[in-house]
Amino acid sequence: MKLGSAAGSLLAIGMALLPATAMAQSLVLSGSPLPDQPYTLIYPDVMVESGEAGGPVTINHPGAPLQCMLSVVPVDDTGWTAEAALANLDEAAVVRSWSATFPGFVLGQRAITAYQSGPALFYEGASTASEGSAAISLVHTETVSGENGYTLDCYYATEFAEQARPLVDFIIANFSTEQDAQPIAP
Repeated sequence: MKLGSAAGSLLAIGMALLPATAMAQSLVLSGSPLPDQPYTLIYPDVMVESGEAGGPVTINHPGAPLQCMLSVVPVDDTGWTAEAALANLDEAAVVRSWSATFPGFVLGQRAITAYQSGPALFYEGASTASEGSAAISLVHTETVSGENGYTLDCYYATEFAEQARPLVDFIIANFSTEQDAQPIAP
């Protein structure tokens, strides 16, 4: 997972977060245009979506250092489970992978979390601040459903965690590997 442009884009986003209640007057329910890659991504209407059919979907907050990226890819291991993935998580490989994008990356909590459609592997981590760049926090989730693998990664400036993390948690809890899901209460 090389996401160098994600870090640059994230830091280019504005430097102040509005309170979550002021940011979202309504929600966007976005679904896959491809029938073989179903999903529903639900997020505050202030965020801006970009991407192409069959490629990653990115949602950015235009006035805050917050970005989430959804990828859907075909998988061969349809027996994959979040529980087995957590038990076999190669922590050193995770740190090496993310350190290429986020210097000084340190892996934090690892667990199983719930998408609206079922369990997902979850881990979080953070980079260290360096000259010219702020510390970045990452929340990574992944699951397999049918013949698709889903990853949903969210990044935000660590200094804005108090404001950004509730939005990230909402986006993850409302994500579904099924088409036409409806929002759940926060």
